[in-house]
Amino acid sequence: MIKKSAEKIYIALIVLFMYAPIVTLMVLSFNNSKTRAKWGGFTFKWYVELFDNQAILQALSNTLAIALLSAVAATVIGTVATLSIAGMKRRSRAVFMSVTNIPMLNAEIVTGISLMLLFISFGVRFGFGTILLSHITFNIPYVILSVMPRAKQLNPSVYEAALDLGASRTQAFFRVVFPDLLPGILSGFLMAFTMSLDDFIITHFTKGPGVDTLSTKIYTEVKKGIKPEMYALSTLIFVTVLILLLLVNYRPKPQDASIPGAERTKK
Repeated sequence: MIKKSAEKIYIALIVLFMYAPIVTLMVLSFNNSKTRAKWGGFTFKWYVELFDNQAILQALSNTLAIALLSAVAATVIGTVATLSIAGMKRRSRAVFMSVTNIPMLNAEIVTGISLMLLFISFGVRFGFGTILLSHITFNIPYVILSVMPRAKQLNPSVYEAALDLGASRTQAFFRVVFPDLLPGILSGFLMAFTMSLDDFIITHFTKGPGVDTLSTKIYTEVKKGIKPEMYALSTLIFVTVLILLLLVNYRPKPQDASIPGAERTKK
């Protein structure tokens, strides 16, 4: 009894420390006062001013566009790379998988500085395009590692059987191979989207003047004080993610379409 109570208290403390900062941020988004040390009354004005702040909205637009485009590109490239690696011999596959793991184990600041030097050496102008290319680069390993377990479970005989039955290579891939890879592809896409949405270090080193994402915008505002509109935006993002998680986890499960007594009939 004491052990179970201690476990519940321990878990409650962990949850408290995890979500206390987020709750504080949400409360501040409704604070009529700009200072965090004083409660000035309940208000929605920061949410209204958020949609009038073009700088924040532009940073949000850039963040979502870069995250979506980089996730799509990395998913396509990573899926093709996974199929190529899966078709190699064991030794070659081990070498390429080890190389794939390096960017994930490497510090982001090293990746960011390396990409910055690469763009400088080629004379590329920093801007939206350099951020997008950088995000695609560091997202590809996450996609490969998400799709690879599904690729290892593929049965080559099924693909060959589809070809023997008259399907073209394209039809055999999209009707036989792709459905088996789809869970891993979706996981890789979501991972890439999340990593791109959350990135700061690589974006900081590869962005150009006048181009900001939410992370770099917040970093710039920390020096002169974060505007309450940022609290409102962070609250909206958190609530949106929470609603999506609830919809995904608590959506009604499909009912079993089997006819009662079917097994008895077969017998």
